[in-house]
Amino acid sequence: MLNGSNQQSETKPESKTKTNKPNIVNVAVAVIHYKDQYLLGFRDATQHQGNRYEFVGGKIEANESAAQALIREVAEETDILLDNNTIVKLGRLHHDYGDKQVSLQVYKIELTVEQYEQHRHCEQGLEGQALTWVSKSNLLAGEYHLPAANKTILEWLKLPSKIAITYPLTHFGTHTDAAAAWLQHHQEKLASESGVYIRLKDANSKHLAEQLMTVRPDILAILPNDKEKPLDIEGSLTAKKTETGQRIIAKHLTHSTLMQCFNEVGSSTALTQSLSKDYPLIVSCHDIASITAANKLASMRIQNALPPVIGTFVSPVLATQTHPDDTPLGWEAWSELAELADMPVIGLGGLEPAMLNQALQYGGISVAGIRQFI
Repeated sequence: MLNGSNQQSETKPESKTKTNKPNIVNVAVAVIHYKDQYLLGFRDATQHQGNRYEFVGGKIEANESAAQALIREVAEETDILLDNNTIVKLGRLHHDYGDKQVSLQVYKIELTVEQYEQHRHCEQGLEGQALTWVSKSNLLAGEYHLPAANKTILEWLKLPSKIAITYPLTHFGTHTDAAAAWLQHHQEKLASESGVYIRLKDANSKHLAEQLMTVRPDILAILPNDKEKPLDIEGSLTAKKTETGQRIIAKHLTHSTLMQCFNEVGSSTALTQSLSKDYPLIVSCHDIASITAANKLASMRIQNALPPVIGTFVSPVLATQTHPDDTPLGWEAWSELAELADMPVIGLGGLEPAMLNQALQYGGISVAGIRQFI
């Protein structure tokens, strides 16, 4: 659930002493879409970061929450009323343009069919700016020149709304050839164009990830971080820039590895520098401490111009068969953790695909699981 009560208003100087440090402008950004059609405005050449497309939004005024600013700005710019829409947090970003620093509070809103039909043919906003609806594929392909701070938002939008996690190889232990049974099951059962976390812990089964991605080139794959698990297929896939290698959307960090990235006083360790520099990351979080670590890692990645953290598995939402001794968070506590994250949140633990709308209501952007997803 969107809760803007703890969002910062525009930062103001504490005194009249002049300083060369620019103020931070807090902005609410609305990623408005209807299915795979996304709404973009166009910035006039005279504006900051002009001659670029942009998502709708504007400055959060003093004593105004991000939610209030978002609804007000969208209404003022486009006449689209979002009071009754589900507004889901994507994340928070800070960007320094040199002459201006901005802090973006980014939210994703899907319009109803009635709203889309009412506004789909509007080519000009209420403030005279050009408006256009663009396909998600063209948007993610970089066909629309956006301000630099929006680069991470595009990466966030690549996160699938439903993510299947592969069964462990031991699940097929009764078969004569467990590896062949594993491959056949996932080849046949995975939905078309689905997001898949290929999680294999057996050192002798690293070839299965490559085989699955070869026979199912349509899937969007998430692989374990190279330093954690034995799925070292970098050389065979990505170095050759094959189509299969390009279907890897992220590498995954376990909760323990994430926490090892920072020492007891919060400074980064050498492990942080060894993480994948070729792919975005998805991290696992269970509590406030790990959410804090994930936010810190996300900020460091952006500052160092590395692929961003595009999501976090926050778990367990509900009780699971896989980890029956883990105390589930429940939707309310899960929502409170989700609100703290600076990146999109994925619900995990006792969920099924039909619970996506429930996750959206509680502040998540995606759901994941094993048994109900494959």
